Amino acid sequence: MTDRRNPPRPGAWQDGFWWSNDGLRLHYRDYAGRADRPAILCLAGLTRNARDFEGVAARLAGEWRVIVPEMRGRGESGYARDPMSYVPLTYLQDLAALFAELALDRVAVFGTSLGGILAMLLAATEGDRVAGALLNDVGPELSPAGIARIRGYVGRQLWHPTWMHAARALAEANEDVYPDYGIAEWLAMAKRLYRLNSAGRILLDYDMKIAEPFRVPGNEAGPDMWRALDGLRGKPVALIRGECSDILSAAVAERMAGALPEAELVTVPNTGHAPTLEEPEAAAAIDRLLARLA
Repeated sequence: MTDRRNPPRPGAWQDGFWWSNDGLRLHYRDYAGRADRPAILCLAGLTRNARDFEGVAARLAGEWRVIVPEMRGRGESGYARDPMSYVPLTYLQDLAALFAELALDRVAVFGTSLGGILAMLLAATEGDRVAGALLNDVGPELSPAGIARIRGYVGRQLWHPTWMHAARALAEANEDVYPDYGIAEWLAMAKRLYRLNSAGRILLDYDMKIAEPFRVPGNEAGPDMWRALDGLRGKPVALIRGECSDILSAAVAERMAGALPEAELVTVPNTGHAPTLEEPEAAAAIDRLLARLA
């Protein structure tokens, strides 16, 4: 159900909510766009929320309808009672309920990291609904070093007294991922990852319990992701990889491009996991993908 109380501004969104099968109230952002094209469904990474796609959605809105759901346990979506529901199978069920709520017959799926895994699984299970896809720094095989790094920090709640403290902490921990960032970029990233609570603390904006199933090997993806990737064969696809990624290796990215002859592989230079999709190389790849979809 979309909140229509306030008229949209150019590049703005309407907040909407839907219900999961197990009774969670889930949130999405809905950027208005043309009805004669597939909607763009933007799916964020493991610990991320709808703010990750603010720049992308604002640039595309108007020409394209952009829908950015927040998976359970993130942002304004409800936290699950059972932490073992924080797995791809449940996320797919949540998305199926969203498709029914919004009567979405055709979507182009933009997925970063976990969102890209969901994009592949959607292509495998609901291929007629998926018009095309962008997979951002993720593939059917994930590099063990990157998975170990993520397991090392996910579920550890951090808080900071000011936004500047949060930005400097992010810079210290991630300078190898975005070596060209200055304090303005780190501050913008902090405001995507954190929220201000009622006590005045700046906290990570997700349920720390999402770490519980992720620590179990195999729960980060599906059983046969190469077969899932094959669901995108014959569709417009963009494969985005950060040059310094520790999640998607160059060899796996090349194999993906070989498995999908219609796909375009683009590398974002001097960037780790994961590109924001606002980099010039990624933005141009998005435009070429959408030209094929249009």
